[in-house]
Amino acid sequence: MSPAIAITNDSGNENEKEERQYQRGVKHLCENGVSKVPDKYILPVLDRPTTNHEEDNLFNKDNLMLPVIDFAELQGSNRPQVLKSMANACEQHGFFQLVNHGIPSDVISSMMEVSRRFFELPFEERANYMSSDLNSPVRYGTSFNQNNDKVFCWRDFLKLMCHPPSDVLPHWPSSPPDFRELAASYAKETKFLFEIVMVAIIESLLGEVGTTTTKKKKTKEEEELLEKFQNGSQLMVVNCYPPCPQPDLTLGMPPHSDYGFLTLLLQDQVEGLQIKFQDKWVTVQPIPNSFVVNVGDHLEIFSNGKYKSVLHRVLVNSMKARISVASLHSLSFQCMIGPSPKLIDESNPRRYRDTDFKSFLEYITSREPKSKSFLESMKLTYEN
Repeated sequence: MSPAIAITNDSGNENEKEERQYQRGVKHLCENGVSKVPDKYILPVLDRPTTNHEEDNLFNKDNLMLPVIDFAELQGSNRPQVLKSMANACEQHGFFQLVNHGIPSDVISSMMEVSRRFFELPFEERANYMSSDLNSPVRYGTSFNQNNDKVFCWRDFLKLMCHPPSDVLPHWPSSPPDFRELAASYAKETKFLFEIVMVAIIESLLGEVGTTTTKKKKTKEEEELLEKFQNGSQLMVVNCYPPCPQPDLTLGMPPHSDYGFLTLLLQDQVEGLQIKFQDKWVTVQPIPNSFVVNVGDHLEIFSNGKYKSVLHRVLVNSMKARISVASLHSLSFQCMIGPSPKLIDESNPRRYRDTDFKSFLEYITSREPKSKSFLESMKLTYEN
């Protein structure tokens, strides 16, 4: 295991003590009876969730029902129409909700329940997994990137690398006692689902959508890419957003995009996820037992900008804790990712540089991430 963040020494001046307290996370703050948001978590006025007269849509208003993709229909006679809907969702929203996905409900409910139990463990047990090493197979932390964030956000997380299972599982939390078993089962199911959804994404992007129920033959490029996905990376992030005494002053997560190809998000029924849609922040209305699927930076790069990686953020509230599990999928950390040659021609030139996960890690460790700054750094510019 990577060296844990030092948390036990309370010597030093008051500022140092206060900083160490924040490094322990917001769950620890709440457990010790916080009645107002500490200064460390208060965003600048222009970054707060109620800026620009957004008070009316902060909670339970201006909800957005994302495009719904029925996974069962994707496997049936309506596949061509579903592929068109999927392509439109990836172009216009960068998000869709996936229903009838086939993952057993007990696998989903068990993952949510054991995640809650992990965050209910005594702080000393959770702290065993605190690490500043971004390459650690398991990492418990807080905020977005506590090493760089000038202002912390109202979130604690448990990040789990999932591939290859035999290498990483021994490092995963052994408490609760059934955590490894339940989380591994969930990770396996979501990896398989991702691969099937990615087949459809690539078909909608690179191939002509057919008019029959027969799936078209894959091109060599598609075959090679799908093989890489089978051995690709999977990072699972379990998020805990405790009740916040002043939710208008902070965020659970700041505006950002996801680095990979696709993210499959499982969330409870407490609203919180917002996406930037038509220059406005709108709240995603949860659908029970569904996944919110969003385009990541790598898919935007691969699509040469056709499919959009969209800014999203997380609100917190004063009444209820919120739990979500994000499963982020891409190629292996060593694989280079660039625009598909099939999507490049004289009228649509290459718009992005090649990149890999190593480049992403170097970027986020060297600065405080802002919005889609990493993706913007990969864009090529052309003279008029």
